[in-house]
Amino acid sequence: MAATWNTWGPYLAERQWGTVREDYSAGGDAWDYLPHDHARSRAYRWGEDGLLGICDEEGLLCFALALWNGRDPILKERLFGLTNGEGNHGEDVKELYYYLDATPTHSYLKALYKYPQRAFPYAELVQRNRERGKDAPEFELLDSEAFNDDRYFDVFLEYAKASPTDLLISIRIENRGPEAAQLHLLPQLWFRNTWSWGPSEEPKPSIVLDGRTMIANAARLGEYYLDCEDGEPLFTDNDSNAARLWGQPPNGPAKDAFHARVVQGDTGSVRADGRGTKAAFHVVRTIAGRSSTTLRLRLRDARDAAPFAGFDATVAAARGDADAFYAQLQAAVSDPESRSVQRQAFAGMIWSKQFFYYDVRDWLRGDPGQFAPPASRRGGRNAAWDHLNNADIISMPDKWEYPWFAAWDLAFHCVALAHVDADFAKRQLILLTREWYMHPNGQLPAYEWAFGDVNPPVHAWAALKVYAIDRARTGQGDLEFLERVFHKLMLNFTWWVNRKDAQGRNVFQGGFLGLDNIGVFDRSSPLPTGGHIDQADGTSWMAMYALNLMRIALELALQNRTYEDIATKFFEHFLHIAEAMNDLGGEGIGLWHERDGFFYDVLSLPSGQALPLEIRSMVGLIPLFAVETLEPEPLAQLGDFATRLRWFLKYRPDLAQLVSRWSEPGRGDRRLLALLRGQRMKRVLARMLDENEFLSPYGIRALSKHHERNPYVFHHAGDAHTVAYRPAESDSGLFGGNSNWRGPIWFPLNYLIIDSLRKFHRYYGPDFQVECPTGSGIFMSLAEVAAELSRRLTRIFLPDQSGSRPVYGHAPRMQHDPHFKDHVLFYEYFHGDNGRGVGASHQTGWTGLIADLIQGGE
Repeated sequence: MAATWNTWGPYLAERQWGTVREDYSAGGDAWDYLPHDHARSRAYRWGEDGLLGICDEEGLLCFALALWNGRDPILKERLFGLTNGEGNHGEDVKELYYYLDATPTHSYLKALYKYPQRAFPYAELVQRNRERGKDAPEFELLDSEAFNDDRYFDVFLEYAKASPTDLLISIRIENRGPEAAQLHLLPQLWFRNTWSWGPSEEPKPSIVLDGRTMIANAARLGEYYLDCEDGEPLFTDNDSNAARLWGQPPNGPAKDAFHARVVQGDTGSVRADGRGTKAAFHVVRTIAGRSSTTLRLRLRDARDAAPFAGFDATVAAARGDADAFYAQLQAAVSDPESRSVQRQAFAGMIWSKQFFYYDVRDWLRGDPGQFAPPASRRGGRNAAWDHLNNADIISMPDKWEYPWFAAWDLAFHCVALAHVDADFAKRQLILLTREWYMHPNGQLPAYEWAFGDVNPPVHAWAALKVYAIDRARTGQGDLEFLERVFHKLMLNFTWWVNRKDAQGRNVFQGGFLGLDNIGVFDRSSPLPTGGHIDQADGTSWMAMYALNLMRIALELALQNRTYEDIATKFFEHFLHIAEAMNDLGGEGIGLWHERDGFFYDVLSLPSGQALPLEIRSMVGLIPLFAVETLEPEPLAQLGDFATRLRWFLKYRPDLAQLVSRWSEPGRGDRRLLALLRGQRMKRVLARMLDENEFLSPYGIRALSKHHERNPYVFHHAGDAHTVAYRPAESDSGLFGGNSNWRGPIWFPLNYLIIDSLRKFHRYYGPDFQVECPTGSGIFMSLAEVAAELSRRLTRIFLPDQSGSRPVYGHAPRMQHDPHFKDHVLFYEYFHGDNGRGVGASHQTGWTGLIADLIQGGE
């Protein structure tokens, strides 16, 4: 493959064990089929994992660090965490590691892993969390004694590129403890197992020792050379240990040979011939208390007799280039703490790129020479997605808890990533619409556990945002990107209309929609009451989708008039959806609840009765997202669209009232298309900006705090279904119970609220003001409200006057310890009252939108 600066990157997963791809069980229990205990001994079929590692863009050759402190029962080759069934709040990584820096080309990468000098408390972490219920907090690594008295190592990894295929690797270990301590380091180089699954046209790759240099050779990759300035070379094969796993006769050196050699002292476990498909340099260092040591390696595609000549200067130059890149990007960000948070957010997003390989057809039918998958697989998980064949670098929510792409998460990732790598962001959005991702019926794959689930259709919105960010940076919009993604998204829009509006009423039943337990029922399953739910959020997402596609069509129509017809189609479709939200099927019942001034889901029972589910949740705020303005200048250039717009509004005066307009002398008519306008919008905002309801010091809650003292209870067949305000972890088992939409603050929807308020402000201007907070007597324009919400979200990560970051409200050591306090984790969501981080601790993912908010972009 032709080498580019992105040929090598941080594409190695932090967890391949426990994933759907590796699950060949009859019951589909991925966590139990390949648990952490098997990971060191079983060859993976679809990927690899390692400790803060790197690989090439096809995931063929991998490099990562393994460690042993002399006390652990296993070699530390990968991150440990609890499975969904082990954690009292679902799956959870139980390690301390940080992505500190990264450039978009991966010319410089820096990460930190904190490794105890005591035995790692594997069993204690499982047992203590098993003992705790859903009402108790999680037992974390820092709650154990593992880091007492500062007896731990800080292991810093730096990767610097001298060229696209010349990687300098610096491993610096700081002994934070008071006494000397010994550490075993095993920098590992290995090939992904591509040879055990059936006949291959390519020869088996190999790593051989020549002098002090390891030579890795694969047909597709060519030769790479690894040099290390210290250590004993070890070799084995990246094959399963059949004896340990299945009680079969020993099959030779296997994947876990280095564990056996170093931890168990089994000198016969490794290969003696200086070759294999997995290799390491075994380095042992004794580091004095409060002191450090450094190990240097170099991996490249050309051999050099002096691999470490100029090494330190090259690493320093790459570090300097990273500083210069961010200095230019952050020129308008004056606060040093904000710059640090933003740079770490970008680092987390760049480090969370991953090589994702999954051919569903091969996965369903199994591999020659391997155990045949159970017959149940043909009608089970993802069976309808046998066209899906993924082998790409994809932006992941995170690489441990979510080492798989999630469709709507990725859309938000792209908005933040556009600031540092707009080309990558554009390719990501296009990727999900390609033929080997998008279903032939037009559905986008949701996520690995169930590709057929439904995520909110935010990709047209994201495409517009990425287009705008890129245009602001380059001065020219990428119309080819916009046109390419637009055609595929029209197919997806049609799928929504055909599949999720079963009765043809322009009212949608999207189901799950990524909001887990936000409703009283699991909205993706048959309802215990029978009937269906007309969803305020599902219908609003579709209204937003129609307006986003209209906006893209209008942008394209400025260069190609044929798009005016399509823009008209989406304009009219939006109005039909807006009409339906106010009158479900002509029954006089709408999703708007006049008494409460809020939108609710409506339960339609088999008897014909329609019941509003009066839960004040984010579901009722999502209608804010369906908003666009039509400015007079572009309309003047689009005569066909403007003529049709005027005709339609004259022909359908009942729908014309859904379009606000005002005239500005010398410019003409400006029009507002929105589900919420005027008094209705003010009523919704009055609730949203009420600190006793949605408004937290740290953003907008997913559920009104009103339900803390007034839980919503729905009675059916003797059962009480309750939704109550829970500001942090979930007490519900819906969707595994590992995320919670009943009170916490979630960045993606907060960001959409801010974006929508800015759009409303463009129409209404500074004279349109609302009280913020409600009841405070302080009135703000909608742009000022958006800025206030942005400040509250940013406040989560910034030190307050006492030096404490709200995100670490649960962890005093992370607040004040000089070796912890400046390293930021971004989390999946945040406590609705105090802002502490909750959920997946390393999910920079859509929380990476903090980088856009700090940048101040619109």
